[in-house]
Amino acid sequence: VQLQASGGGLVQAGGSLRLSCAASGRAFSSYHMGWFRQPPGKEREFVAAISGSGSNTYYADSVKGRFTIARDNAKNTMYLQMNSLKPEDTAGYYCAANRGSWGTWRITAPRAGSQTDYWGQGTQVTVSS
Repeated sequence: VQLQASGGGLVQAGGSLRLSCAASGRAFSSYHMGWFRQPPGKEREFVAAISGSGSNTYYADSVKGRFTIARDNAKNTMYLQMNSLKPEDTAGYYCAANRGSWGTWRITAPRAGSQTDYWGQGTQVTVSS
């Protein structure tokens, strides 16, 4: 599967952005998905994950209550709604797909996506103070 992230940009602190990740190929709903980010000069970190059906989600503590992950399997697209953005949210944001079980993805995704099967290219989010 090929993944294409979009929706990044420059926003003031407190603002909102919605990222999209469009997937090509078949059986999108069979992939668990996730969002990751890499701040300038830092390592990649987990942001949020969602199961293939969309019924299960998991968030990093740093974004819990501010970000919402969702997916529309009919449109082969995953989303990340980001509200109350902070300067420390500034990063390249990447989407990822996993073919394994949700139980495993739930554990491995927070480890910087150690068992990711597919990565998309990044979209830059810059939050000004």
